[in-house]
Amino acid sequence: MKTLGHWLTSPWRRSAVAAAAGALPVLAFPAPSLWWFAPVALVPWILLVRAAPTGKRAGRDGWWGGFGFMLAMHHWLLPNLHVFTFVIAALLGLLWAPWGRLVRRLLGGEPSGGRVVAALLVVPSGWAVIELVRSWEGLGGPWGVLGASQWEVQAALRLASVGGVWLPSFLVVVVNVAVAVLVALPRCRVPAVAGLVATAAATSAAWALPSRPGIDDRVRIALVQPGVVVGPERRFDREEQLTRELVGQDLDLIVWGESSVGFDLRSRPDLARRLAALSRETGAEILVNVDARRSDRPGIYKSSVLIGPDGPTGDRYDKMRLVPFGEYVPARSLLGWATSVGEAAGEDRMRGSRQVVMDTGNGPVVGPMVCFESAFPDMSRHLAEDGADVLLAQSSTSTFQQSWAPAQHASLAALRAAETGRPMVHATLTGVSAVYGPSGERVGPRIGTDTSAAQVYEVPLAHGSTLYVRFGDWPLYAALLILALWGAGEAVRVRRTARERPVPPARTAHGSPTRPAR
Repeated sequence: MKTLGHWLTSPWRRSAVAAAAGALPVLAFPAPSLWWFAPVALVPWILLVRAAPTGKRAGRDGWWGGFGFMLAMHHWLLPNLHVFTFVIAALLGLLWAPWGRLVRRLLGGEPSGGRVVAALLVVPSGWAVIELVRSWEGLGGPWGVLGASQWEVQAALRLASVGGVWLPSFLVVVVNVAVAVLVALPRCRVPAVAGLVATAAATSAAWALPSRPGIDDRVRIALVQPGVVVGPERRFDREEQLTRELVGQDLDLIVWGESSVGFDLRSRPDLARRLAALSRETGAEILVNVDARRSDRPGIYKSSVLIGPDGPTGDRYDKMRLVPFGEYVPARSLLGWATSVGEAAGEDRMRGSRQVVMDTGNGPVVGPMVCFESAFPDMSRHLAEDGADVLLAQSSTSTFQQSWAPAQHASLAALRAAETGRPMVHATLTGVSAVYGPSGERVGPRIGTDTSAAQVYEVPLAHGSTLYVRFGDWPLYAALLILALWGAGEAVRVRRTARERPVPPARTAHGSPTRPAR
């Protein structure tokens, strides 16, 4: 251990270890999907930070660990953004610098039992606030929220129905802190074990709360995934061919993926007529996604458009939250150079102004989102509040076809379904396409990235509302409150210490305590 400590005295070696430790939690997400690793994945990082020789070094360990986490989570962007991926990871990694100092402050040295108890609440709260800040669209959105790694775990999905993805995320960090204490501070095992017991109790309590809507109906929804097809005309032809295979299937809705139609339907009435014919033949309305320059207003939009037997029904949703650099360049006047070093958007897409729910006639009321938007819990929550029976995400990750991105993106639908108590359909151009029921359980087979197919799903519908839909992001507000109370307590402690510190006697011209004047 002494040799390791000496080896880590090199700032660069220590920084490299911090980056590697920060990258470890990514293994809990798809594609590795080692969900069981998440409760201990932060332990090496926490142990490194708590042992930092100074608060400044702890902040750097937090920064480097955050850099490693962000780079590993978004490594699939490297072929497209190149060096700019490192810039983004370094900037986002800064969010963990205060967290590193926080960990050292609470767990460094030989902390008292009270400090350990505080760490079990304050350190996860600091992590939650980081996830809140980076969930802003301009910083990349809530991709890689730690709780999302638990998308296959029924207990975590149940917690998500109570407090959104933020609640399992918070509790995963609690477990990591407790394990780190057990490893490094065995004399503090009582509060650490108490933290583990409290986490287990909170998870068990989630099952007792009336938070799960009941199943009351089923609808038949088909997903059309054309696969990798070059060119919008050829893609449309393939989608049309696959949709015709659905004739006679007694469907309630057919869903095509993001950018499934590459032309504005006002300027291409021939395509609108072909889509209307498909709706008549299949007996179901079709939700397509138009990615094109609009003829009725300036700019390029990505829009979910509902097609009925007579053509476009008028129901349209324009994508509101755009992918930074992929669909627009933030502060283009300053960061426009990203287009010269990678495949950043040459022209900014235009934004929609409001969310929309669509009544599919005899089918379900659906709430569409486009691609990146399925990462945002608040969007699906608002659609559920507005009366959506089914949540829909039309997506395309074909640019990252051979990476972890398609599986990561599809997994988010399980969380959104569990949070809202509404089934969610994740329809893509090239995979992974999937459907999840109201509790986040998988419905039917996934359509992988190597498949071109039309697949029909029996989708369960649910009534009622989850606690998350009713009360929103309360775990984040609780985390902010915990940090505020701890900060206030620290301020009082510092002030009291300053008052109690003895003041040395003042020297005078006539003498001192050791040499009194004569």
